Amino acid sequence: MVFELTGYETITTELRHEHVLVVTLNRPSAGNSLNTQMGHDLLDLWNRLTADAGPVRCVILTGAQEKIFCAGGDLKERNGMTREQWQKQHELFERMYWTLVDLPVPVIAAVNGHAYGGGFEMALSCDFIYVGSHVRFALPEVGLGIMPGAGGTQNLPRAIGERRAKEILMTGKPFTAEQALEWDLVNKVCEPAAVLDAALETATVIAGNAPLSVKQIKKSVRYGSQMELRTAYRFEVEAYNHLVETEDRYEGVLAFNEKRKPVFKGK
Repeated sequence: MVFELTGYETITTELRHEHVLVVTLNRPSAGNSLNTQMGHDLLDLWNRLTADAGPVRCVILTGAQEKIFCAGGDLKERNGMTREQWQKQHELFERMYWTLVDLPVPVIAAVNGHAYGGGFEMALSCDFIYVGSHVRFALPEVGLGIMPGAGGTQNLPRAIGERRAKEILMTGKPFTAEQALEWDLVNKVCEPAAVLDAALETATVIAGNAPLSVKQIKKSVRYGSQMELRTAYRFEVEAYNHLVETEDRYEGVLAFNEKRKPVFKGK
């Protein structure tokens, strides 16, 4: 079963409330930074959930400590890498990030500590973000002679606008959780110890809804936003029509008329 996945070196997985999978970046002594092994672990997990999510209807991605969610790429591991080694590692990270973005089930980032570089980009790759009030975000790559390469220059301007994103990207300066909320980058700011609980509350609501409907909504929003409006609307209708003959649609209408809670099976 998906929720029994074990053997990962850098992440942990735990099934909560029957249908919510909590994935924890687990390298606290290294700021939960992204090394090659974490790239392999996350890519394997996202691939397995894509192939068969089993009971999982929503995922929460968080960090193993409240100080740092993810410090980005592990610069100690990268120190002294050849050009070929660096690019090979980055290609692994690229596959991992794209697989996360394309994951059929929704992913909530519960950012319980600072998120820098690739850690911030990982949160941006999730469907939405809950964050601790103490958290700071930054994309500091410009000060290292590189630039964001895991969606930062694309996801950030789409979230907060081109002009503000350029300032963040070109200065590398950090900003606060409250600023992120003001700019509509995050959905909710919580007390540091309450981030995961808030994400779990929302994930449980999502997991209680018809899972095929949730998947189609995620797909429709993501791909429709990249189309002109009329084409996007046609895409939405196609997604809608896939749900009409599902067992869950019949169950949802029947439960409404019988004044009871529906029992969705994802069929």
